[in-house]
This record gives sequence, structure tokens and C-alpha cells, in this order.
Amino acid sequence: MLNIIREVEERMRQRTVTPSLRSALFTLAMASVLPIAAHADAATDHLRESLSVNGQQMPVEQVTATPIEGIYHVLLESGESFYSNAEGSHFLVGDLFENAETGLVNLTEQAKNQDRVAALASVPESERIVFRGVDEPKATVVVFTDPTCPYCERLHETVPELNERGIAVHYMAFPRAGMGSAAATSLQQAWCASNSSEAMTRAQQRQALTGPSDCDNPVAEQYELGMSLGIQGTPAIILPNGQLVPGFVPPERLAAMLGLGDA
Repeated sequence: MLNIIREVEERMRQRTVTPSLRSALFTLAMASVLPIAAHADAATDHLRESLSVNGQQMPVEQVTATPIEGIYHVLLESGESFYSNAEGSHFLVGDLFENAETGLVNLTEQAKNQDRVAALASVPESERIVFRGVDEPKATVVVFTDPTCPYCERLHETVPELNERGIAVHYMAFPRAGMGSAAATSLQQAWCASNSSEAMTRAQQRQALTGPSDCDNPVAEQYELGMSLGIQGTPAIILPNGQLVPGFVPPERLAAMLGLGDA
């Protein structure tokens, strides 16, 4: 699969971008924008079906128009995204911001958040390991975890406090070293256990699990999903609005992020 994002970024890092060069690049990109507002649907169909690089078809998942006339947001099947003109002859890599009255709004990140919400909604609760607590939760976070990760262990130690604050924790699997790793086996054993939450706690405490790992489990699928959502490390916390929060977050700070500061 082509990695157009990393290729463009690497090429940009290998050269010095002077103000004049930056201006020339911007002018070149903007010069390619055609007055095609009335043909947005045709442009999105064209990019979705015909976008190619070096003669190879790009694995396009979705194409949407942006507030900038003639510029389209292209989402690849890998989860990577960039911007293109209607013809697919020029690309822009980076975040698109709206200069709103209330300040800068990152439209690219907003789109990613929406994609994460939609993707996670397709994963049933039966395929997650859930720590809900006794009371009805006030908010739910999804945590991609790896039991060999020290900060995952630290986050798991705070799960009882999170539950007390009304925050349910839904674990999903993300073995950082891939599906051939010991972490992947441990996660599969946790999902295969008759009491998966108890097994997850043992795994997070670095206790060896002895149960089977070959049951019908979602670990591989969740690992692939995590990569498509832009997860690069663990723990990776996804808030209800789709915002990705990497790393360990103390309970009081996470509660505040969820609007539960007084919980």
C-alpha cells in the first residue's frame, strides 16, 4: 500500500523550505484549483475512482469537499489523509484550519474525530473488555491497551477510581509489537478467558495467563483498527467525541476532559 503521506513529508524534510519556496509551492497548489463548485460530486467520484500515483491506483476510502473551493479531503483505507485538487494533480499534506471568530478550528482533526466515533460504533460491547463500575456510567472512554506497556499498567491501576467518578473503561487490543508478540498472545488469552476482565487485570499486573489464545477473538481486528485510527502507542484513550488522547492521563484530568470535574 502506498504511503503518500510519509513520502511527501520525507521529501519536504530533505530540503530547506525558504519563504520564497513556500510561497511558490502555495501558489502552485492554488493555481491548480478550478472553479468546479457546481461539479463537486463529479470531482469526488473522479478522485475516488481514478486517483493514482506513479501509475498505481490509490486505496481511497472516502473523498469529501472542503470549505475551500476546489480542494478535497482524501481519506485512504489505511486511515491516512491528505488534500487534493479536483484533478488529483496536486496534493497538500497537513491540517486544514478555519479562521473562525472564536479562533482557529482544526477541521482536519474534527474529521478524524468523527471517523473514530463511527469506527468505534461498529465494534459491539461484546468484543470489548469492559470495566463499568456499579452505577450507570456518566461517560465512557475506549482505551487501546498493551499489557506489556508500563503506562497501561499505571492507567489500569486507576480504573477503580475512574469507575467511581462515573467513567466506564472499554478496553480494546493494541499489541505494540504486532500480532506475533507476547503481548498479542496475552491479549488473546484475556479475550478467551471465561472472566475476561479478571484476566485483563492479571495481565496488566504482569501475571502470566495460562488459558488458551486460539478462540474466536477480535485482537487482530482491533489491532488493525487501532492503526487505521492513527494510534501509534499505548495507552491510547479515545473520548466520546472521538478525540484521541495518547498516553496516561490522571483520573482527575480525564474527568475534567469529560466535563466531570466535580465528580
